[in-house]
Amino acid sequence: MYAIGVNPWVWASPVDDRVLADLIPKIAAFGFEAVELPIEQPGDWDPVRTRDLLAAHGLVAAGVCAVTPPGRDLVDAAPAVVESTVAYLRTCVDAAAAVGAGCVGGPVYAAVGRTWRMSPAARSACYADFRAALAPVAGYAGERGVSIGVEALNRYETSVVNTVEQTLDMIEGLPANVGLMLDTYHLNIEEADPCAAVTLAGPYIKHVQVSGTNRGAPGADHFDWPGFFAALRATGYRGAVCLESFTAENETIATAASIWRPLAPSQDRLAIDGLTYLRRVAR
Repeated sequence: MYAIGVNPWVWASPVDDRVLADLIPKIAAFGFEAVELPIEQPGDWDPVRTRDLLAAHGLVAAGVCAVTPPGRDLVDAAPAVVESTVAYLRTCVDAAAAVGAGCVGGPVYAAVGRTWRMSPAARSACYADFRAALAPVAGYAGERGVSIGVEALNRYETSVVNTVEQTLDMIEGLPANVGLMLDTYHLNIEEADPCAAVTLAGPYIKHVQVSGTNRGAPGADHFDWPGFFAALRATGYRGAVCLESFTAENETIATAASIWRPLAPSQDRLAIDGLTYLRRVAR
């Protein structure tokens, strides 16, 4: 059975040492087996301290989430912006290696919320620019045993890649440690057949995030979870499956993720209900 993990964003943002010290014991007590670790700003949490904290509670680091607010872009951006974004991604790789996470995942190509129209030629050029900018990061990550999971987002959050097919096109030619991070929230919006998209992603899957179709708990929604897990098993992916949701109590993250109302009676309830359902359906 897949290890079921959770992102501390369910409860708090930013995720720093203090937040992790409070949440990791609770996450373990709930019965999760893994934790996703976002890096909003380098230095928010200490990788060695976090590694030891996770180990003390029987948890593993499932992955490091790269966060791309305005000003973090590898495409259609000034050279200085690309350079600073590459430096940030290297920091994420270092943290992943230190904490024992095998993947850095996220929309590493452009800031969330940036959208612009592209002709076919412009899109091809955009993807070529992405490959050129990410290549040194991929090499750096590969030397440290870390993969890069590129995440497609829905059409309201990016115009760069919205589907698995587009993402596979964009990463073509990059080293084998570059693949996809799947997120069921975006799959549900953009893919005509989410299960077929999982099959297409196949051996390129590096990490998997899950949430309900309304960003709440899986199972309290209309997604075909049995079909999703059947397709995921058939790909051979055996990594963690991590619940990603957000709290409406933090203005910054609520605005970024468009969380305008509570998605459960409490954030603890969202996490527990999601874990209970995922455990059952993943079998």
